[in-house]
This record gives sequence, C-alpha cells and structure tokens, in this order.
Amino acid sequence: MTPDIQAIFLDVGNTLRIVLPEPDFQARAKQQLMELVRSTEDLTTFFDRVEARWKAYRNYSKNALLEASELELWSQWLLPDYPIEIIAPNTSRLTRLWRDRDGRRVARHDAKETVIELRRRGYLLGIIANTITETEIPDWMIADGVTQYFKTVILSSKVRIRKPDPNIYWLAARVMGVDPAHCAYLGDNPIRDVEGTRAAGFGMMVLFEEPDTLAKEPPTAEYKPDYAIKETSQLLDIFPPRTA
Repeated sequence: MTPDIQAIFLDVGNTLRIVLPEPDFQARAKQQLMELVRSTEDLTTFFDRVEARWKAYRNYSKNALLEASELELWSQWLLPDYPIEIIAPNTSRLTRLWRDRDGRRVARHDAKETVIELRRRGYLLGIIANTITETEIPDWMIADGVTQYFKTVILSSKVRIRKPDPNIYWLAARVMGVDPAHCAYLGDNPIRDVEGTRAAGFGMMVLFEEPDTLAKEPPTAEYKPDYAIKETSQLLDIFPPRTA
C-alpha cells in the first residue's frame, strides 16, 4: 500500500544545492579566513594543519553522530591554539569561509520551482541537514525566497545530532506535527540517508543520485530507497496533489 505522505523533508548539500569550484573565489575565502584570525603563517602550512584537524573532527562526528557547535568546532577542534577572544566573535564567519574554500554553493536549477509546486500541491515541507554552519542554510533560504515554503528546518549544527541517528528525523517529524509514517525524505547519500530514514520509520525515502556522493559512498544492497531521481523536478512525478 502506498503511504499517505503528508510531509516531505529535504536534504540541502548536493540535493537542493551544489558546489561550483571557482579558484579565485576559493582563494579569497582562504585568505580572508587567515586574515580574520590574524594568522601570520604561510597559507599552505596553516591549511595543511587545519585540514588534518578537520579530518579528525569529521571522523569523530560521523562515528559519534554528534555535531559540535560552531564555537566548539573552532575553539576545540580546528584552531584551539588561537586566542578565544579572536575565535569566539567570528565563528559564524569562519565557518562560512571554511566552506567557501570548496567553492560557491548555488541552488539546483529546478529546486525553487519544485519546492513551490510541492507546497502548492498540499505537502508540508521541511529540511533535515547535516551541516557545521548555523546560518548558511537560513541565509540561502531568505536570499532565494523559499523560506515561507518550509515549516521546519532541522540542522545538525543546531540540534547537535546527525543523520543517520533516527532522533534527528523524529525531532523533525514532531516539530512538523506529522507521524513519521506519513513523512518522506529526499537525500543524496545512498547509505546514511537511507539508513536514517528507515530507522526513523519514515513512510518513503527518495534518493537523489548525485555522482560525486555515489563515487565516495557507493550504494549497497542493504540500504535501498523507494525511488531514485536525477533531477529535483522528478519529485513532482512521485508526489501528486494531495486530496485532503
């Protein structure tokens, strides 16, 4: 029996938004980050050390399914040797610059129109995302004019728990006011997103087949989505207008 889906939760990174490598943009971000913390080190030396610390943090975070706050991330993990009076007031900006070193993040070409149409069709919409930044996703939603279409935004950086812990899905469903069995999730990770959605008892899981993600974490027979899509707009083929 097809589940009665009332709410659709979406991932953001590599799902609603992608990263465009732009060497000049990335170089400016690195330089600005060093200037913000008043570093006098060689750029390569500085970033080699921070990258090594970043990998250690990511390993911890993925295994513990816990996310540090931005202040903890910078003061305890990435730049513990820098003065707290410099780090503390700048954590949000540091995180944004750290992410910008990968490239410029932009919405997929069909993301906004799909979100608007899903809401018009009567679905409640929310976001569940693993992210180290507390402001980037809300700022993007405002800039792209989609804030009003989402009832719930659950970020690991805010709630401190990460996918695939089912608690982050249950929290989102509770805030939305919808039973997990009537919720669907769209994500790009063929293991983490599917595992978490299944463990939480969501009624449906849709996998966005993002090539970069699939190359890093190939799908396994153990975790299978209900649907797989390659364009955000294909959600409209899965979720027809609600009748109630």
